[in-house]
Amino acid sequence: MTRTFLALLARDLRVLRSTFPVFVIRVVMQPLLLVFVFTYVFPKIGQAIGGSGSTTSFSTVLIAGVVALSIIFQGIQGVALNLVQEFGYTKEIEDRVLAPLPIWAVAAEKVVAAALQGLVAAAVVFPVAAFVPATPVHLSVDWPVLVTLAPLAALCAGALGLAIGTLIPPQQVALIFAIIVLPLTFLGAIYYPWQALHPIAWLQYLVLVNPLVYMSEGFRAALTAGVPHMALLWVYLAVVGFGALLWAIGLWGFRRRVLS
Repeated sequence: MTRTFLALLARDLRVLRSTFPVFVIRVVMQPLLLVFVFTYVFPKIGQAIGGSGSTTSFSTVLIAGVVALSIIFQGIQGVALNLVQEFGYTKEIEDRVLAPLPIWAVAAEKVVAAALQGLVAAAVVFPVAAFVPATPVHLSVDWPVLVTLAPLAALCAGALGLAIGTLIPPQQVALIFAIIVLPLTFLGAIYYPWQALHPIAWLQYLVLVNPLVYMSEGFRAALTAGVPHMALLWVYLAVVGFGALLWAIGLWGFRRRVLS
């Protein structure tokens, strides 16, 4: 089973290599635009966010959020959007499930493939952060946290993509961005620490249902010093818990779609 699993994974990576320019654009464009607009354009045009005291702090806070956002976007794009195509009129999924693997392993391969893409996307953020901002980005890397949290976050993002891709019908793919991606992004503690929402108590607790909040806070703990962040215990528990829940939902939906 392991050899077949790795063969499917190698096939996906080979397909990715054949469309590598598209993959690079997809991975680079989002973090590049976020960092460029918020940490280069705003300071240059004198917006409030570019004030001398707050700019460096904001730039540093933002980078951790962009890392988390890059990972979760690749999870959604790498699994959900592919499943929309494979469950659509092409029925490519039928070829996958004919492999000598249990159905759960076929689903797991998709999650792992997306997780690997998410890790690549996260790595791309660092050279962008080094060269684009007009003001310094002060990173203080906690390597044990970074190397343990990044794979967990990537797998959680892949599980989220699996759940979305199996629950939303192909003809309603636009809903992925309208009701899922946009709320995840703007309420995911990307642009601000979660603790900064304290004056809006109802919102501070409402966003706790968003897994991106915990990823952003975790990477803030892994990449910055002196910036407030959520306790790492809750970050790890939430990322693992959301990952397990989304995997269970996604696997249920995957089985249902495959066997129907």
